[in-house]
Amino acid sequence: MRTGEAEGLWLCAERQTGGRGRQGRVWESPPGNLYASTLVRLRDSDPPAASLALVTSLVLYDTAMVFLRHSRESGSDAFSQPIERMRESRLRGNDDSKLILKWPNDLLFDNAKLSGILLEREADAVVIGTGVNLAHHPEIQERPATSIAAHAETPDPEEFLRTLAEIFAWWLARWRGEGLPHIRDAWLKRAHPLGTRLRTHDAKGEPLEGTFDGLTPEGSLELRLADGSCRVIHAGDVFLI
Repeated sequence: MRTGEAEGLWLCAERQTGGRGRQGRVWESPPGNLYASTLVRLRDSDPPAASLALVTSLVLYDTAMVFLRHSRESGSDAFSQPIERMRESRLRGNDDSKLILKWPNDLLFDNAKLSGILLEREADAVVIGTGVNLAHHPEIQERPATSIAAHAETPDPEEFLRTLAEIFAWWLARWRGEGLPHIRDAWLKRAHPLGTRLRTHDAKGEPLEGTFDGLTPEGSLELRLADGSCRVIHAGDVFLI
């Protein structure tokens, strides 16, 4: 990043010894899962950099959907056309899937965490780290997790990364060419329904409970409280109730 690496660079590790999640949490990193990072070089005309979290959420959702639906297909070309497979999965809808997005950047299957995202920025560069539970997942009672292997054939990490990278490039072009409103609308179509009960904290650390009321035009969470008022959450952990 600091020596001029070009946008589109992907780095992947077989395992991590110091994996980090949001707010410095330890991210368990056994072999067989995906631990990958990519680099985006910001341009003056780009939407806000923070909205790359929404972009990456879409990428993870669409990639996971491809593998959950097609992982049992035989033949070496089963994933030879990631974009076409992604579009096919989208056209078929998600009525038969428990895969959903949860703000700000979690992918859930049956309300258990399947993957996570960490964005770090320096100057005009944003490093986007992704961790996907392909073969393994931790057993944490207060933060349920799952893996693709728990629901379908275990993906090969290299094949998953190749598909992820192609879908990422596709969505990054949409982000730049069509803008944040397009990304926001696509994200909402993959999220839990409006009215879903959520728990979080305000900027002072006070607990808040309410229902999901959508996203602001900038991509922040809108939380409808019991008194009918709406609170905008710009950052923080959010839990389904």
